[in-house]
Amino acid sequence: MMLRLCRGIVQSSSNFVFVRCKRCQNVQKLFSFQTLVKRGSASGRRSTPERDKHDITKIRNIGIMAHIDAGKTTTTERMLYYSGTTKHLGDVDDGDTVTDYMAQERERGITITSAAVTFFWDGHRINLIDTPGHVDFTVEVERSLRVLDGAIAVFDSSAGVEAQTVTVWNQADRYKIPRLAFLNKMDKKGADFEYSVRSIQDKLQAVPLPLQIPIGKEQSFTGLVDLVTMEVVTWQQTNGKNTHGKDFIKVPLTSEKHTALWEEAVNGRAQLVEKLADLDDIFAEYMLTQDEFDALQVPTEEIQSAIRRVTLGNQAVPLLCGSSLKNKGVQMLMDAVNRYLPNPRERKQEVVQFYKNDLCAYAFKVIHDKQRGPLVFLRIYFGTIKSQGGVYNASQDCTERISRLLWVLADDYREVSSMEAGNIAVAVGLKKTVTGDTLVSSQPAFRIACKNYVNSHPQGGQAALPLLEGVTVPPPVFFCTIEPPSQAFQDDLEKALQILQHEDPSLHVRTDPDTGQTVLSGMGELHLEIIRDRIQKEYRIEAELGPLQIAYRECIHGSATQSATLDRVIGDRQHRAIVTVSVEPLSDLNAPTEIKLKDESDAYDEHFQAALSGAETASIQGPVISFPVMGVRITVTNCHILPGTSASVISACATQAVHRALQSAGGAIMEPIMNVEVTTNESKLGAVLGDLSKRRGEIKTVDSHLRSRVVIAKCPLAEMVGYSTKLRTITSGAATCSIEFSNYRVMTSSDQSKTIKNIMGIL
Repeated sequence: MMLRLCRGIVQSSSNFVFVRCKRCQNVQKLFSFQTLVKRGSASGRRSTPERDKHDITKIRNIGIMAHIDAGKTTTTERMLYYSGTTKHLGDVDDGDTVTDYMAQERERGITITSAAVTFFWDGHRINLIDTPGHVDFTVEVERSLRVLDGAIAVFDSSAGVEAQTVTVWNQADRYKIPRLAFLNKMDKKGADFEYSVRSIQDKLQAVPLPLQIPIGKEQSFTGLVDLVTMEVVTWQQTNGKNTHGKDFIKVPLTSEKHTALWEEAVNGRAQLVEKLADLDDIFAEYMLTQDEFDALQVPTEEIQSAIRRVTLGNQAVPLLCGSSLKNKGVQMLMDAVNRYLPNPRERKQEVVQFYKNDLCAYAFKVIHDKQRGPLVFLRIYFGTIKSQGGVYNASQDCTERISRLLWVLADDYREVSSMEAGNIAVAVGLKKTVTGDTLVSSQPAFRIACKNYVNSHPQGGQAALPLLEGVTVPPPVFFCTIEPPSQAFQDDLEKALQILQHEDPSLHVRTDPDTGQTVLSGMGELHLEIIRDRIQKEYRIEAELGPLQIAYRECIHGSATQSATLDRVIGDRQHRAIVTVSVEPLSDLNAPTEIKLKDESDAYDEHFQAALSGAETASIQGPVISFPVMGVRITVTNCHILPGTSASVISACATQAVHRALQSAGGAIMEPIMNVEVTTNESKLGAVLGDLSKRRGEIKTVDSHLRSRVVIAKCPLAEMVGYSTKLRTITSGAATCSIEFSNYRVMTSSDQSKTIKNIMGIL
């Protein structure tokens, strides 16, 4: 097994792999994956794999999340290097990092898909997932956070909290994931430790606990002061050689040797102790037993224990600093992962307990390998999963067989015979499993869990199932047509799209009923561009995308009740259905459409089930421009069915009734609104504000940060197509922007008229 970086393999053995760099042609020696497992970790921090394999308290399942370009992948690369997993420091700009293994990632220098790696550090096994920072790939973050026990939030210390930082932070809040904060790029021009701490407190409504303070700033950043141990940490070269940050010196902080740092460090430790006493009752009781309050006399172990408790309780966020690119501070961050983030036993999943000690695993990601087929990433919550064994997919109600079980390092894999609870594994052979499925050992085991669940939740009724929660996928905001180069490639294109849709829950594929064209819906321009690029490079199909269009939605103004009658003679049998439905707007127009029965006792009637299916079909085409409706409650109130009438006739009748009701209620178009954040200098601020106003933008705030101005606004997506290019033009390249979906908003009558004309091709 070999690490597949951006290199050509020269020679390999059971212990080492010799590779030639494609850029410099130098031959380098790497440890093989098997050797790394035996070796555990580097720099004297050796682990015992046998103990790691069984000791679940020594496992950490973590993710790295941040705004784009904050340094997530660079930080991951340093962790792999310092742990001894790699012998070469990859660089995002050079396109040779371990976790950015896709061609599209290396070309663009961004993370597109989440990548899992495993390494050992100080006796702990760390399963880490590097997540994307671009808003178009938010679903990758969502499904990764779903299975993680802890996370590292990386911040650009020159910018503090940025737009996508807020999004991923809220995602972590939803799953109540304990976090560490890492202020990266302390060597960058404009780096500001105090500003970043304040922005975390103000914009994220979090309680930051600074555990370190930097020594120097920007180009003069040389090290840090550990406020917990009261030590000074500095990095140096060994014998004039650059060790890439492996060698550093820790010395006790004293008032005699470190006069310039002493007062700030003492104040920082005092504030840390005071915050911990306010947040943690156990620590507060300890402090009350002391004769006097002296922050310097509090034992390090007491402070570390208190930090761990408030972190696991999501009461505060330990904050560290450094510069991953300049190889400073990452080892301390890895120590903090082991010390403060939870092990799998400390993260409770309510549903898992009903399986007792039986297998319970969650499929959180699927990718397709040309040789192996679907590779299903699993988080194992309980029990042991084995190669060549069968599992029952409780979500799909089917039994599948695992042909091989793999241990993952980005796009490299090592085959294993089994994997225990608390770990992340990759299963080969699961053909029907998709993202969000719950896997258990057998159907009888699932029935026992169902019984346990119903006994504990009598109010849930017999329909309740002990399934792990699925992934929340936001609605797509862009769509476009896709065409093969010729009809001969149509089948191949459909197969490729089927595979990509299996991998990516945020990609929607449908066929336009009027034109017969294939339509893609996605999260943004870059998302759809990447899909096209993958089809062209991975599947050798020169597909072309049509012009991007906006995914509008429709709502209704009032309530209405309508009936429809459908009477058909098919063959020698008469089919007759009369369906009555009512529609009404919900209080939240951004809520998904609700489709229900007036009398829930009819839920098991196959006629009413067919009517519900027809109502769901009708909700896809609204009354104004045939876009899906949102914020509407559709109720099937009555069905009169002639015996023998087919379900398709009943469904078609319900569809007609819903269309009539929506027309009677009066429809309106809703357009996607985006959160826009623009950072520019003072001289270009007027041009930015003027341009946003022309785009129907609503300016929320204009903040100052050092010599820059930060504009926060809301703008319709229809006005933001190609905005980044326009922004570079009007500011001469002096501005950056980030755009993410906010909500849908009802359009004014004049804007709606223009939109209808554009869609109909009148303008």
